[in-house]
Amino acid sequence: MAKCFSFTATQDSCYRYSFTRAGLKSSTTDLGDGTIMHCWIPKKHNPSKRTLLLIHGFGANAMWQFNGIIPQFMPKFNVYVPDLLFFGESYTSRAERSESFQAQCVMSLMEAQNVTKMDVFGLSYGGFVAYSMAAQFRERVGRVVLGCAGVCFEEKDIDEGGVFKVVTSIEEAAEISSRVFNDRGSDSFLSLSVGAQFHCAGQSSYQCSLSLHLFLMRVMCTEFRQEKEELIQTLHKNRKMSDLPKITQPTLIIWGEHDQVFPLELAHRLKRHIGDNAELVVIKNVGHALNVEKPKELYKHLKSFFIDNHPSSKQASHGNGP
Repeated sequence: MAKCFSFTATQDSCYRYSFTRAGLKSSTTDLGDGTIMHCWIPKKHNPSKRTLLLIHGFGANAMWQFNGIIPQFMPKFNVYVPDLLFFGESYTSRAERSESFQAQCVMSLMEAQNVTKMDVFGLSYGGFVAYSMAAQFRERVGRVVLGCAGVCFEEKDIDEGGVFKVVTSIEEAAEISSRVFNDRGSDSFLSLSVGAQFHCAGQSSYQCSLSLHLFLMRVMCTEFRQEKEELIQTLHKNRKMSDLPKITQPTLIIWGEHDQVFPLELAHRLKRHIGDNAELVVIKNVGHALNVEKPKELYKHLKSFFIDNHPSSKQASHGNGP
C-alpha cells in the first residue's frame, strides 16, 4: 500500500499545481457542528462572471475528476470545486449521510464564500448532490448538468434485479465496497470494476489499463472507508421515485451509452421525470467514466449548455448584452 499512497500523493501534487496555475486556491471552511468543508475557489472572485460549481463523484478528491476541464471554464466563470464530506479534506462528526445533507453543506460553504447564485455540474454521486441542491435551493441554483447520475433509481431496482447489471443487492454493494476499501479484491472483482467504469471501445489496451489503474488507485487509497460505505448504503436505502422532487431549472442529462453503474434506462427515466426542462445527451462508446474516456466530448456538451446556449450569451450575440 506504500506505493499506492506514493502514487496518489504524486498525482495530488500535480493536480494541486494544475489547479493553482489555472487560478484557483485551496480554502477550508468550518461550518460548525464538527463539519469542515474544503473547496478550490477563485484566487479573486469576479462579480461580472457567473459562478460554476463542480461536484465530484466517488474518488480520492475533487481534483482527480475535474482537472481536465478547469482551464477551459476559468475564463468565463468563477469556478468552485468542493470536496464532498469524507472526500479529500472535508469531513463531519455528525451522523448524517444523505445527499440532502451533502447538498446543504455545499450550499453553506457557498454562502460562506458570499456566492448567492450558481450553475452546477454534478458527476455520478455528485449528480445526486447537485440534484438535491437544485430541489432545495431553487432560487439559488441556475442551470444544472447531471452526468451519469442515477437519481431516479429505486431500491427495488436492485432488490428485484431490475435495471442494474453490476450490483444486484444492497448486501453485494456493501461487500464490493468493503473489498475495494480493504484491498482484498479478487480477479473477478477487478474485471467487474473495469466493466462498470470503462467501456474502452476504440482505445488501446494501454489506455484502458491506465484508466483502470487510476480508478483503482484513487478508490483503494482513501480515508474515511467506513463513512464512504455508509454513504453508499444510505443512497440505496428506501429509495423511491415517489419521494424524488421534480426540479424546474434548465437541465442537461449527459450519459455514457454503455454505463453499467447507472445504466442508460435511468437517463431516460430521469428525462421523463423532469419533463420539458431537461434535455438528454448520450455519448457513444463510453461507460460511466465520461470525464476519463471522453473528456473533450464531455466538455463540448458542457460548453454548449453552460455558455453557448445560455440566455445571456444569446442576448450578447444579438447586441443586447451588457
